[in-house]
Amino acid sequence: MTDMDITFAATEAQAEVEGLTPGQELRQRMFGHTGFLIGASLIFIIVIIAIFAPLLAPHDPYVQNLANRMLPPVWEEGGSAEYLLGTDQNGRDYLSRLIYGTRISATIGIGAASIGLVIGVTLGVLAGYFGGWVDHIISFLLTAQLALPGLLLAMALVFIIGPSIWVVIGIVGVLHWTYYLVVTRSATQRLRNLDFVAAAAASGASAPQIILHEILPNLIPQIIVIFTFELGISILAESSLSFLGVGIQPPTPSWGLMIAEGKQSMFFRPWLVILPGICLFLLVIGANLMGDGLRDITSPEGRNE
Repeated sequence: MTDMDITFAATEAQAEVEGLTPGQELRQRMFGHTGFLIGASLIFIIVIIAIFAPLLAPHDPYVQNLANRMLPPVWEEGGSAEYLLGTDQNGRDYLSRLIYGTRISATIGIGAASIGLVIGVTLGVLAGYFGGWVDHIISFLLTAQLALPGLLLAMALVFIIGPSIWVVIGIVGVLHWTYYLVVTRSATQRLRNLDFVAAAAASGASAPQIILHEILPNLIPQIIVIFTFELGISILAESSLSFLGVGIQPPTPSWGLMIAEGKQSMFFRPWLVILPGICLFLLVIGANLMGDGLRDITSPEGRNE
């Protein structure tokens, strides 16, 4: 029995003494962790906005009206209730573009983090379980990936292939798998030496069966935590590419692109940069707080903030 098993056993025993089932104890940890609740609430609100964007947006985010270009938000002189957050340089409603930008950021973040998950977890489990030359080859790939300038490589690939939402998702995902690999490799190396894995091998289970039925289920908590962090990293990567002009292209509403379009007027109309920047901040901080909270909640010690 490992130290982690002993800690889990002690935690479960304490829960039984307090009259709580493991599920009840988990819910107690979740609702008692302030950071997790804040992060999960932010992510939930943003997901709802992304899903119901057509119902929430007061105007079509693509329709231009040059007669109403650069209108200030409602709280500044000259603002109107029709355009609560004003309009951009092409007369498009800024609130509607921010709402639809939620869809772009959420889609790219989830898609890229999922691609990185598949690549990183696959390589990490193979390296950790088989070791030897398999581990050496995958470790070389990891070292090579870490040595490459990620943003510059992404810019070059998007420029060569051509910018689109799906190209950005694929490239950002392919370049963000290292955290998955490092964590799952280390965890698999520990798991492969435990008794239940040896028992499965002794009963005649093949290596793929052991990996799928014994190793991967025990990696799910770590994978979920990494996914939430990679979600924020992928969103920032997309915003950086869009800001530099090689990511999402006009007129698609992307928060990074909106910041780039508003930077020329930021000293006279700062809301064009501040508003999408706030949206990016809330989405990324929400993902990070939720990931940090999940790490604490699922840890054997059950740390609470």
